[in-house]
Amino acid sequence: MTNHFKKTCRIGSAIGLSALLLSGCSTVNQALGLEEPVDYKSTVAGDPLSIPPDLTQANRDARYVAPEGVTTFSQYAAAQADQPATGQSQVLPQHDDIEVKRDGDLRWLVVHRPVEDIYPQLLEFWNEQGFTIRSEDPRTGLIETDWAENRAKIPEGWIRSILGSIIDQVFDSGERERFRMRLERVDANRSEIYISHQHMYEQPTADGAAFRWVHGKEDPGLNAAMLARLMVFLGTDVKTASGRIAEAEKVDTQPSVQAVPDRTALALNESFDRAWRRVGVAIDSAGFSVEDRDRSQGDYYIRYLDADTGEKIEQQNFFGRLFGGKNTAEPVSYRIHVQEQGGGSLVTVLDANGVVQEDATAKRILAVLVENMAQ
Repeated sequence: MTNHFKKTCRIGSAIGLSALLLSGCSTVNQALGLEEPVDYKSTVAGDPLSIPPDLTQANRDARYVAPEGVTTFSQYAAAQADQPATGQSQVLPQHDDIEVKRDGDLRWLVVHRPVEDIYPQLLEFWNEQGFTIRSEDPRTGLIETDWAENRAKIPEGWIRSILGSIIDQVFDSGERERFRMRLERVDANRSEIYISHQHMYEQPTADGAAFRWVHGKEDPGLNAAMLARLMVFLGTDVKTASGRIAEAEKVDTQPSVQAVPDRTALALNESFDRAWRRVGVAIDSAGFSVEDRDRSQGDYYIRYLDADTGEKIEQQNFFGRLFGGKNTAEPVSYRIHVQEQGGGSLVTVLDANGVVQEDATAKRILAVLVENMAQ
């Protein structure tokens, strides 16, 4: 069955059945007060044609195959509520060492445990959520999932319940997300966890004959929902997790990010700690390739391929791939440097040797950061 035919079937069916199917959607807002339903299934474990055609397929290592029968957060919460109060969880022992922090739309967790203890659990968390792991690097504390479909966005109802997998072969949410998690060491027994994501959705072409995948805006509420799920996975009970997420939302301070006149730099009206955190999340949201970071020096080490330099970017042909040839365009190493200045902070772009860059590429990198800091 071609993609176009599946699309036609899906659209035709949706028109006829929407009134019936929309009545049974599963959401997480029962537990969290959020609007975003969450029930992911990795596209890698299924039909490769369901992966956006311009996106890289993920690692197919058997260790990272998503389990079948992924449940929604609300279903998990209901199951936990029905368990007898034995004082011990049947999944994980309960802990009360997790805090939720918020700065504007940015939320993160502070966990009073060493990073060495948490990192393996974070890998298992994403597997349990229905994702495959695209990349993970203990040295940088970064974990990135592959693209997954949020099945909770497909309308449910008694028809889908009866037909089950047959309906699942026809219906597609037309949306994909992938998440990036960053783990940072605060001290020997304290860690910070940040979650960001990239969103894509299908959009009809101008002539209506096909669909194409386009980038959508990041949803801070979805990041918060995944943080709440992570809290429960790490041992916090559902009621406490939802309460702490809600309490963190009461704090609302938006930063000011401004270009510095006559310089290729950004000025933030925030201390170094807050600026470092915000720049790091913007790097994650933008999807930059991070090689390393050094908080003591204020440097994020990234690799960036500038497609707007005017240079021809030649892709590898068949013979080049066969005989090990390389693309003529390679990502370049840069540093995104954060330094405290007065009562605020300054963000600049450095080359691999630590020299401040003032060219068009540096301006584009900073523009991407601004866009992602304004989420």
